[in-house]
Amino acid sequence: VQLQASGGGLVQAGGSLRLSCAASGFRSGDYGIGWFRQAPGKEREGVSYFRSSSGSIYYADSVKGRFTISRDIAKKTVYLQMNSLKPEDTAVYYCAAGRPVSSAWRTSSMYAYWGQGTQVTVSS
Repeated sequence: VQLQASGGGLVQAGGSLRLSCAASGFRSGDYGIGWFRQAPGKEREGVSYFRSSSGSIYYADSVKGRFTISRDIAKKTVYLQMNSLKPEDTAVYYCAAGRPVSSAWRTSSMYAYWGQGTQVTVSS
């Protein structure tokens, strides 16, 4: 199983970025894909999760209405569209594959596979 995250960069506050997580080595329905982020000196936090088996989607309260997670089955890629970015969104973003129960989608230990991080920096 491999996950390749990309799409990070430097953007001004109010701007947008789209992160991509390309998955290989497993079938689309085997694992859901979550996006996490970790800012310097802070714990890793769950941002969004796409449950492949049901199509259910989850968001952290801090990103609801601004971030959108989606999946392209043919490309085996999950996207995180990030709009109205704020300086507090600055972090290294990771994608991960797992089968967390709904109440635990934000728990990083519930994910078996992780991609490398991609840096998102939002300037004020």
